[in-house]
Amino acid sequence: MRWIHHDSLITCDHDGRVANRASQQWLTVEGVPVLVATDPEGRDITACPNYGPTIKPCAKTLQVTVGYSTWLRVDGHRIVLSHLDGLTDGTPPGLVHHTARDPRQSFLEADA
Repeated sequence: MRWIHHDSLITCDHDGRVANRASQQWLTVEGVPVLVATDPEGRDITACPNYGPTIKPCAKTLQVTVGYSTWLRVDGHRIVLSHLDGLTDGTPPGLVHHTARDPRQSFLEADA
């Protein structure tokens, strides 16, 4: 699994893009801040094409269920890894996920 950083591509199941924000700046991969728990949660999702009269497009990420390292930490916060998976607020509720599509770095790997 690869480390996830600010420039990594995280999307909803419909290909809407998650707006990454790194809460720490001093640990970087190729000059880009690494994401840590809970950076991928509560983030805006843009351009989700899943919409309609009774359909709510994905607008926010919810809690991450998988994807935080069990032993790698920065200031006590677990590193985000490329097996990231969590839900969004889109329809159908409880079934639409956000995942790391492309880590956009090939330098650092780690086991969960």
